[in-house]
Amino acid sequence: MIRGKPEAIRAAVVTLLARGHLLIEDIPGVGKTTLARALAAALGGTFRRVQFTSDLLPSDIVGVSVYDQSGKVFELKRGPIFANVVLADEINRTTPRTQSALLEAMSEGQVSIDDTTHELPRPFMVMATQNPAEHYGTYPLPESQMDRFLLRISLGYPHKTVERELLRERAGGDPVASLAPVVDLAAVRSLQDGVEHIRVDDALLDYAMAIVEESRRHPGIGVGVSTRGVLAWYRAAQAAALAAGRDFVVPDDLKGLAVPCLAHRLVLAASHDSLGRARLDGERLISDIVGRVPVPT
Repeated sequence: MIRGKPEAIRAAVVTLLARGHLLIEDIPGVGKTTLARALAAALGGTFRRVQFTSDLLPSDIVGVSVYDQSGKVFELKRGPIFANVVLADEINRTTPRTQSALLEAMSEGQVSIDDTTHELPRPFMVMATQNPAEHYGTYPLPESQMDRFLLRISLGYPHKTVERELLRERAGGDPVASLAPVVDLAAVRSLQDGVEHIRVDDALLDYAMAIVEESRRHPGIGVGVSTRGVLAWYRAAQAAALAAGRDFVVPDDLKGLAVPCLAHRLVLAASHDSLGRARLDGERLISDIVGRVPVPT
């Protein structure tokens, strides 16, 4: 369903195996929603889409208790968060109050409604799309919310040859509707459990910590990678190794995931040098740090 974007597909699979959540930041119309729908269809799980708008309320996401007069009890009307794959479309178009309704679900796999905790289905994954910051009517995601996303990626325009083939193939309708599951949810849960058994050498732990420490000392970064960010990077590397058919992590697993896993967790300084240049992009900063830290052999 997604042509010419193998890295984006791999990122989605790694995020799923690591029990994480994926943030896709890009312009409208490049396949963000298609990627989420195709992944849910391939899993055979439930899929819900929530269009985030300025008037969306937290109860519109998690659900609400409604009083049943016939039974004289409160019944829970579950919101769209109770699904295996939840697409939070244009998440930065809603207010911070509604954005925060996802925090508990993304961190703990549960939601609290009227002092009652409800478990979410497993596997559970949020795939959020975000408009570029310069678009009108957006609310920047707070650092605590950004830190809950395992990876942040962008799709970009497809190559013109791929786009031409898409025009030819999809003239007859939406092919996602005809997708059949290729795995069941029990197998996905088993794969997620298997990620924990992927071996990581101590030399790679030292390598990862050296990069993290550099992010905390860099003059262009106000707040470096958090402990949650380090743990997320570690687990993402394990998931990448499993997806590659290995039971051990190699340096390329960590290097390949450094930018999508760490860059969005940084809080950049207003200026990183005496010239007063504009803030450096987080992805470029992480790439620079990774390029300077020696790789274990």
